[in-house]
Amino acid sequence: MHISQTEMEKRIVRYGELKPCRTAFIDAHTPGSNQKENFTIIGGGVSESADQHVHIKDTPGFNIGAAGQPPKCRNSLHSHRTAEVFFVLKGRWRFFWGRWGKAGEVVLEEGDIFNIPTGIFRGFENIGTDYGMIMAILGGDDAGGGVIWAPQVIEDAKDHGLVLGENGKLYDTKKGQSLPDGIKPMPLLTEEELRAFPETPVQDVVRDYVARYWDLMALAQKAPAKVIGEKALLRDKPGFEVELLTRGSIPEEAYVNERHEVLMVMRGHWKLAWDGGQSVLAPGDTCAVPPGLKRSLAPAMTGEASLYRVVSTGDQAGQTWRG
Repeated sequence: MHISQTEMEKRIVRYGELKPCRTAFIDAHTPGSNQKENFTIIGGGVSESADQHVHIKDTPGFNIGAAGQPPKCRNSLHSHRTAEVFFVLKGRWRFFWGRWGKAGEVVLEEGDIFNIPTGIFRGFENIGTDYGMIMAILGGDDAGGGVIWAPQVIEDAKDHGLVLGENGKLYDTKKGQSLPDGIKPMPLLTEEELRAFPETPVQDVVRDYVARYWDLMALAQKAPAKVIGEKALLRDKPGFEVELLTRGSIPEEAYVNERHEVLMVMRGHWKLAWDGGQSVLAPGDTCAVPPGLKRSLAPAMTGEASLYRVVSTGDQAGQTWRG
């Protein structure tokens, strides 16, 4: 298999070229959440806005996105039907969950990864001192079909001019927009429906769904650290597997993977070479490597080097696998 330099560059999304959307979700006008930026890197993600830019439209069985927020900015409580995995690229973040965000919370530092279980309301907040960025992996080609918002989020948003239609699209009444004929507002979850969303104890979440960067770096010294997968540190089958690679994790010789592989650089610079060219990936860069392409991958410089490698498995995206 041969891919030209030009074609491969189309499969690389550079961190410095990411295009944000500031109106992606229903809480875009709500004080405390109105400065967040959403990025869709691979696949359409779960954005509710027509303004969202999609960098690579073809999906490998999952979506890649990111959220960027200044200090004290938060993402409101919501839930997903498929996997939502975050790792912290920049900053310090507090994740919280439960019907009112009171069931538990955990603070993640740079490089830490969180496989948030499906079916619980979750939110997150930048508690660092600078603009922060978290990278996301969403299960399924359609990313689970959208977001399920806690009722108070929809009600708060309406007070600030944003209405979510039952079609999953946002309408801004401050701009004179209104729901199209035949489209009703997104219905609020009933009390009976809300009882199906668990208040998962913090002990369970931290034990089963959180992995710390420096632990993974220790595990990856001689082989890839298996982070998410059927037999990984965080046991799940979300339709993809996640590994952390560092210097020494894989041989420098070329290899072939018959499945889709996405490389997400955490630290350092990595040289990717293939039949047809080569490129250097920097922190925050995302590269979608097609199946069957012979390639080699190695740190391009001395110093700390790490990246998350996401590989499609063919497993159906859905609820968190309990094993």
